[in-house]
Amino acid sequence: MKNNLNLQDFEKLEMRVGTIIEVKDFPEARKPAFQLTIDFGSEIGIKKSSAQITKRYSKEDLIGKQIIAVVNFPKKQIGKFMSECLVLGSVNEDDIVLLTSDLNVENGLRIA
Repeated sequence: MKNNLNLQDFEKLEMRVGTIIEVKDFPEARKPAFQLTIDFGSEIGIKKSSAQITKRYSKEDLIGKQIIAVVNFPKKQIGKFMSECLVLGSVNEDDIVLLTSDLNVENGLRIA
């Protein structure tokens, strides 16, 4: 474990449920990745993210999948692409498994 956080630090994170509505190849990325467009509901709206998940997922697998992402990090420029949120997953070297909801829920719901 790296750094211990307190509850106040954890509460600063805005982790939300969103549905992937569009997936594009991202050939300019240093490591294989997709460009995701994610719907976080009416309060947050649509955000984009880059995710290195090509080893386990196809573009077709991802459309309609509900994922968990941090939506209040600063935007990050990745090549010509601006990532607006951080999609969460479990990581085993270069194999990433997305964190998802096992039931469909309303987009934008907060993770606590």
